[in-house]
Amino acid sequence: MAHLAVLLMVCGLWTACSNTRYLQKEQNLLTNTDVNITGKLNSNEKTDLKNDLSSKSLMLQQPNQKVLGTRLKVWLYNQKNYEKKSNWFWNLMLAERNLQEPVIYDSLKTKESVARMISYLNNQGYFYATVGYKENIRRQKASVEYEVNTGKNFVIKKINYDIPDTAISKIVKDNLQFSHIKTNDAYKAGNLDRERERLTRVIRDAGYYKFNRELISFTVDTLNKSLFVDPLNPFESMPTVLSSDQKPLLDIDVEIKLPEDSASDLTKLFYLNKIYVFPDFKLQGNVNDTNYHTTQSRFLTIKYYENIIRPRVLSRAIQLRTNDKYSIQNYNNTVNRLYDLNLWQFVTLTYKENPDTVQKLDAYIQLTPRKKQEISTNFDISTSSDYFVGSGVSFGYRHYNLNRAANELHINVKGGVEVVKNNSQFDLQAQEYGITADLILPRFVTPFRLRQNNRSTAKTRISAGFNNLRRIDKFNIRNVTGSFGYEWNESVYKRWNVKPLTFTYVGVVLTKEFIDSVVSTSPYLRRSFEPAFVGGENITYIFSNNDVFHQRQNTYFRANFEESGLWLKGVNGALDVLSSKGENLETLSRVNISQFVRLELDYRHYWNYERSAVATRAYVGLGVPYGQSSVLPYIRQFTAGGPNSIRAWRLRTLGPGSYTDTSRVAQIFPDQTGDMKLEGNVEYRFNLIRLFGGSMNLKGATFLDLGNIWMLRKDTSRPGAEFQVGNLYKDLAIGTGAGLRVDFSYFVIRLDFGIPLKKPYPTKNSSGWYIGEWTLGDSRWRRENVTWNVAIGYPF
Repeated sequence: MAHLAVLLMVCGLWTACSNTRYLQKEQNLLTNTDVNITGKLNSNEKTDLKNDLSSKSLMLQQPNQKVLGTRLKVWLYNQKNYEKKSNWFWNLMLAERNLQEPVIYDSLKTKESVARMISYLNNQGYFYATVGYKENIRRQKASVEYEVNTGKNFVIKKINYDIPDTAISKIVKDNLQFSHIKTNDAYKAGNLDRERERLTRVIRDAGYYKFNRELISFTVDTLNKSLFVDPLNPFESMPTVLSSDQKPLLDIDVEIKLPEDSASDLTKLFYLNKIYVFPDFKLQGNVNDTNYHTTQSRFLTIKYYENIIRPRVLSRAIQLRTNDKYSIQNYNNTVNRLYDLNLWQFVTLTYKENPDTVQKLDAYIQLTPRKKQEISTNFDISTSSDYFVGSGVSFGYRHYNLNRAANELHINVKGGVEVVKNNSQFDLQAQEYGITADLILPRFVTPFRLRQNNRSTAKTRISAGFNNLRRIDKFNIRNVTGSFGYEWNESVYKRWNVKPLTFTYVGVVLTKEFIDSVVSTSPYLRRSFEPAFVGGENITYIFSNNDVFHQRQNTYFRANFEESGLWLKGVNGALDVLSSKGENLETLSRVNISQFVRLELDYRHYWNYERSAVATRAYVGLGVPYGQSSVLPYIRQFTAGGPNSIRAWRLRTLGPGSYTDTSRVAQIFPDQTGDMKLEGNVEYRFNLIRLFGGSMNLKGATFLDLGNIWMLRKDTSRPGAEFQVGNLYKDLAIGTGAGLRVDFSYFVIRLDFGIPLKKPYPTKNSSGWYIGEWTLGDSRWRRENVTWNVAIGYPF
């Protein structure tokens, strides 16, 4: 049966191109549509405009989507409706989600599409635009090519404001830098709608609670009315020919009217009166319930059933104050900060006019609590080229409201093993276990008073942990860590994580066999595996604009800087002074202090389309030891290869530089590290098919990875490992491949295979390019050169 299923699928792929056999004589299958754009546009503008014109709202008819290069869903539709296929296999394959009715070409819809495109172009300021189309019908297959000439785009010459209310006029002029319409910009009708919404928001944020967007109007006026037959309707009666040396310009008049009724509240300021907070508000609850207890805390009136939160915590989070002007910004800041406390499932803030006062509002903040404590369990199973199976389990405990102050306690315990298969038996290769604990306080904890930005969410994080990694018959590394730091949002897209105090003790125990066979041959590795104190400072900056406003394109950037040794050396010096015997931290513990600076830069950009996406990443990492340290500690060194790096190489097998380790030990225990890392990745992701009603999506990807790691100093045991600018091109490793992703929305299972395109070390081809040596038909070659990676989540 399995062979039959595969055969039917293959037949489907080969015969999907014959879907016209089921059409009536006068019907034609729409197989292709395209948009050709001419006009004074740059390449990016043409690409964006082509995507807009190809949308379903403008191009009413579009070909059936393809799967693996064929219209498989149309073929399956025909098998069900015309061939009447029916058995257990066909019943599974012919589910509604896998079917797609063929798109029959309709010339009337093409003409309607042309009209919609012209209307859209006019709204974008292309008032000279023309749209035509060409049909190509052959053998009951139709293709349509839309010819778009944008003509000249009107440019805004001047913007005039007519605002009789002087206070509102000042508000508008103080915020002009954020306007969506600016002089010398191309005219777009959509920008007027966005500007109306912006002005409404700005004016309401200044205290005008009842201000209405209908009070804002725009008048578009051309500068040279003599060119038009009907000056009152210039764009409809525009002459077909306009001298090419004349630039089409227009003025925009912005008017904010005063209401006809002078007693209207539309342009009057509103102020806050009383602020009521309900910390344990029940769903379908009533704010007038007489069973509430009441506590007055400065600006807040707190009504509650149980005393679950301290009033000062609410006062810090709530940005509303009695007698302040009504403000949309304060509304947003309050809601966001209350959600960020992680105490409430729902946060609702409403305003009601106080009947006993004029232009006064009472605020009602209704907070529905979430569970105070949570326990979680995670299981991981993976496989790789250097182990048969790896499994891990972690248990997490979270308390979100310690001491009724929104303090969070996170405790995580983990353990895992790696098993290798030697002939017919399974051996344990590695084991790891550890515990971490984090205490998160919803404020800055400092010895001095620090003014906090109302828009930011400040937190203090105190962390501690222990981790033990054991490679059987090789080494045992124990890490004891601790840190104290701050986290806050500079803006919606910018986040900081600053740790002025970090500490790690690295304890290392090496087996004699590992020392003799690996470590003794490399002075660099010997120094890397020495026990050390790593202590210093860490600063991380993150920018990410992946939200509803950047669905077409979005960017992620992370910069991380770490220093080790500065304050530990200060402690050492103080102990030297205080000790009568001149003892310090290093002499007492017989462990050296590791001194280094380390920088990481990670930039990612994403282009998102309807059924596909392009993801790119550029990464730079650099670690420089200083002072008494000559190498970075093992846990801070850079590695390359593996499922989240250059996927054509196994983890830790690539580099450094042009060096390659061909020893027997390296085949069993790959462990190449370096002081520097450069990497670039491009991945094209595309949808394949939806399964189980859309709850699971099968997606595909192709990718190109390049990069390597290097040493900053010459390593005699690893020739070619040091970084030299002149050898950068030669040292770059380049790999390509493809993969599948099973997307369950909440997590992704990923399978990739990678093949080297260019190796940084010598091959039969002296240039390093390896594609000429590919022999994909040779199973032995595939085993030695194709690297398979199984992982959870996307690589970037």
